[in-house]
Amino acid sequence: MSYIPSLALLEQVAAGNIRAAGRMISRAEIGLAEARPALAQIYRRAGQAHVIGLTGVPGSGKSTLVARLTAALRARGARVGIVAVDPSSPYSGGAILGDRIRMTELANDPDVFIRSMATRGATGGMARAALDAVDILDVAGFRTIIIETVGVGQDEVEIARASDTTVVVSAPGLGDEIQAIKAGILEIADIHVVSKCDRDDANRTLTDLKQMLTLGTLSAMQGKPAWQVPVVGVSAYTGQGIDDLLMRIVQHRDVLAATDLGLQRRRRVAAFRLEKTAQTMLLERFANAARDIAPPLADTLALRGTDPYAAAQTLIARTLRKEYADDLA
Repeated sequence: MSYIPSLALLEQVAAGNIRAAGRMISRAEIGLAEARPALAQIYRRAGQAHVIGLTGVPGSGKSTLVARLTAALRARGARVGIVAVDPSSPYSGGAILGDRIRMTELANDPDVFIRSMATRGATGGMARAALDAVDILDVAGFRTIIIETVGVGQDEVEIARASDTTVVVSAPGLGDEIQAIKAGILEIADIHVVSKCDRDDANRTLTDLKQMLTLGTLSAMQGKPAWQVPVVGVSAYTGQGIDDLLMRIVQHRDVLAATDLGLQRRRRVAAFRLEKTAQTMLLERFANAARDIAPPLADTLALRGTDPYAAAQTLIARTLRKEYADDLA
């Protein structure tokens, strides 16, 4: 099959061609320079979808919950895009695809698009091309898009800067009340979900989270906030609480549309997008310019003829002069 230029592929994406959307996402993941003008146009056309970020500690049942939530959305006629960020294989760099395996029952639905993406070393629980994928699915006609992160650690909270509604999933028996405090999850959640609530010990986790949220609200805010973070108990096994969760998501979307929270969220997402895009472009240009400059500096460093700090400073200065001379003129 001959290569289709990305700008031509863009029109196929806009027409709802799923295969074209998948190919465009692949080009975004690779970082293909030829695709950037098309991705720029896609960004300008996007912005219609409601983006739900779903995160939580490993083992909390995120993928199963995504499958249940998607089924509920489909029952209401929504077209749903899913960007499932998986850990990278330490050998191939590819995604392990655990999330996609757990969503096999959705794979045959033409109105559900599932894309697994490897983190490829990116910190923060998200793949670098995840937001490009969201824009592509948005332009392709998916009005609800779920980003499932790789699993929250103490610094993996980027999803709150990349989604309209952030859902944090906890599970009983994992010590999630302590994990929530350590990871800063109390601050990033728009909705807290306690999964596996059919278990006997779920009520304790529900109560603990509600108490911590109450204490945080009383200490941090004056007056009634535009949105009060709810705690919802669900069971992906029985379906309990799924409709309640969906109702809360819709309520949060409506609050964003009716108050300044929506504008604040868009600004936060835009600032995050600008920062990440600049970092990616800087790293690419730095790597390109350093290819010839770094080896002799490394040789000198290996012979103890310099120190790592001086060598790094020289490398930075030389690469900037080489790669950004025209931009800085």
